[in-house]
Amino acid sequence: MRFAGLKSKPTLSQRWRQRLLGVGAAALVVPIAAGVVGGAVAVAAPSAIVHKAPAGGREDLFVPSEMGPIKVQVQWAARGGNAALYLLDGLRARDDRNAWTFETNAQDQFAGDDVTLVMPVGGQASFYSDWYAASNLNGQEVTYKWETFLTQDLPAFLEGYGVSRSNNAVLGISMGGSAALTLAAYHRDQFKFAGSFSGYLNISAPGMREAIRVAMLSQSWFNVDSMWGPPWSPAWLRNDPFVFAPDLRGLSLYVSAASGLPGQYDKPRAPIDFYNTANGMALEALALANSRAFQVRLATLGIPATFSFPSNGTHSWAYWSAELFKARGQILEALNA
Repeated sequence: MRFAGLKSKPTLSQRWRQRLLGVGAAALVVPIAAGVVGGAVAVAAPSAIVHKAPAGGREDLFVPSEMGPIKVQVQWAARGGNAALYLLDGLRARDDRNAWTFETNAQDQFAGDDVTLVMPVGGQASFYSDWYAASNLNGQEVTYKWETFLTQDLPAFLEGYGVSRSNNAVLGISMGGSAALTLAAYHRDQFKFAGSFSGYLNISAPGMREAIRVAMLSQSWFNVDSMWGPPWSPAWLRNDPFVFAPDLRGLSLYVSAASGLPGQYDKPRAPIDFYNTANGMALEALALANSRAFQVRLATLGIPATFSFPSNGTHSWAYWSAELFKARGQILEALNA
């Protein structure tokens, strides 16, 4: 990785301050809702927060948090219902868009359904956790507080738009898959459904903590010790779905991972696609091993869940989009949407 280049790169908080400069100083010290409707940007104080978008409309919100304003992409429920589906990104989450909005057809899949899609932007290599400290290897200035944001700040903000704080589902891919189960397990009053696509659900398995450390270092030098502490820290166990599995009892669960063998959406072309496909094969095989172990764990606890293990598929968005389509009916049923 180009460590020197990372030193000069603006931090997450600096980038958001630059983007929001035009909003005005007052907007930075009070909760704001900024939506793009018909090409115009709307900014409202908390006392005036009203769902102005038409049912089924799409909007970008900027939600206050300990990390600064966080962009959240939203597709409102088709008929103004109060249910919401949180869609979490993966390790390489971008700072401008949630990948569910452009790597999949998630918005089209739910366009006619009475459920709001909530797609937070940012959080690369965060596991959507509350970190102990800012990552000290890459000059990060903001300490991640993603669990607090997703379970306190964001639902309180969305409540002003008529979105329920208790009738929600959460689903993620890879890093986000592990996080989705963690959030649902510890915030049962918020979530009725949790889904993991190619997630790492047996973090205490031999070699997994080392693998996560290496993966996070490769993603812009994020230090896992700043997230969950050293390998013997209790935070590792708290965030391991295999360990907290009993706390998932009663939730509607959907878990999937493919074999890692290239399938219909993999078309290798030298040189870069061969590398990406090989990398996707290895990551998906690891996710499959974790998900299979988690399946056995739930079975021993007598906790029902839906499992999907396609015979072909790598660690890539086209397969996750297909899994979302398969999980859609279960999500809607859990939310009565």
